[in-house]
Amino acid sequence: MMTIDDPARLGAETWDVVIAGGGNAALCAAIEAAETGARVLMLEGAPQPYRGGNSRHTRNFRCMHHGALGPLVETYDEEEFWQDLLRVTAGKTDEGLARHAIRTSAECLPWMQDHGVRFQPSLAGTLSLDRTNAFFLGGGKALVNAYYLTAQQLGVSVVYEAQVRHVGIEGARATHMQVEMAGQSVRVVGRTFVLASGGFQSDIDWLARAWGPSARNFLIRGTPYNRGVVLRDMLDQGAISVGDPTQCHAVAIDGRAPQFDGGIVTRLDCVPFSIVVNRDGQRFYDEGEDVWPKRYAIWGRLVAAQPDQVGYSIIDSRSIDLFMPSVYPPIAADSIAELAGKLGLPVDALSATVAGFNAACRPGDFHPQELDGLATEGLDPPKTNWARPIEKPPFYAYSLRPGVTFTYLGLKVDQRARATGPDGPYDNIWSAGEMMAGSILGQGYLAGFGMTIGTVFGRIAGQEAAAHVS
Repeated sequence: MMTIDDPARLGAETWDVVIAGGGNAALCAAIEAAETGARVLMLEGAPQPYRGGNSRHTRNFRCMHHGALGPLVETYDEEEFWQDLLRVTAGKTDEGLARHAIRTSAECLPWMQDHGVRFQPSLAGTLSLDRTNAFFLGGGKALVNAYYLTAQQLGVSVVYEAQVRHVGIEGARATHMQVEMAGQSVRVVGRTFVLASGGFQSDIDWLARAWGPSARNFLIRGTPYNRGVVLRDMLDQGAISVGDPTQCHAVAIDGRAPQFDGGIVTRLDCVPFSIVVNRDGQRFYDEGEDVWPKRYAIWGRLVAAQPDQVGYSIIDSRSIDLFMPSVYPPIAADSIAELAGKLGLPVDALSATVAGFNAACRPGDFHPQELDGLATEGLDPPKTNWARPIEKPPFYAYSLRPGVTFTYLGLKVDQRARATGPDGPYDNIWSAGEMMAGSILGQGYLAGFGMTIGTVFGRIAGQEAAAHVS
């Protein structure tokens, strides 16, 4: 891999495959294309220390398999995977693309290992993923670094702080990209183009146009460099879109997290063992609806719908060690009244909510790692699993804010990852990763599935672009 920092040199060559983006999908495309002998250029908008987009913050990959595969145990077949996806998306998915991603995921894990990615045993706690998700040794940053090292060995060229401003298209064919680099606008000519530069979540103005003013209270837990510049340019040129601009991967994160780039460590996994209230001290949803990997991604949107886009997770000392440790310590108090005061919540309202919840809890066996049916009775909304009274001091709380990872508005693609223009598929433009994931994720999210989509369609895009060149 050669790092290019000379705009004149960048614009003087014709590249076989030009890739907008520098995360998982872009890297998979670059590696596949380079292995055919194609001359590949990657344009990463971030500075080198922040390369990799949201992939830096990932930690696992959801994978179909029959029998043990690498760190995965037992079997996770296509139909179970598909049913899991149907539940979280409520059917808002392209079944053909989704099943293609599911089936192909089994091939991806060995490919990832062959290209430098190492795995570790599944984490425990609320994740319960040892059968479905393979965890990266060293997390997403290690995966990104491994792929960049592989790309270097294959001769891929990369430019950092290179923002693609425009894709030049004549008819159904792209001719070049206009790239802002080192204060200059450079025309980069290529034979084929792969668009893998993510969603628009870091453009707060765009989020606010889609969601309304409440979006200005959202936190962006992913990279600040995914501002949807390439996506907007393609849509302005008539590319066919998929997805709803108000749908996104949004989880409940610690309200003390930074505006951008807090990453996966700011996610809170305490919800199943808590009650969650809004600023008025009132519950608003079933905290025990399902196992956490299938429900954690709905809580960003739930909190976003509450006044001031804030919620509070309340637990007692029996539950404090049942979930992944938080990056910031919880707020602690010896009584619910004291806790309400520290949170700025109405004391009487929170005390009444906790008392009502406790009274609705029923005896039963508590099993934190599985659906246990330990439910409330006569409470609205109910808590259908893990409903134990919150009664043993000290009491703890976390503030919750919507943490957006990526948006689902994207480009329509086919199973070959080819993007679609106003008159049909483009001749030489492919898309992968978060930029087209809305085809499959119409709403909701399934833990690790973003990496699955990026890996599957990134590889396909690289293969197809290289085949087109040859």
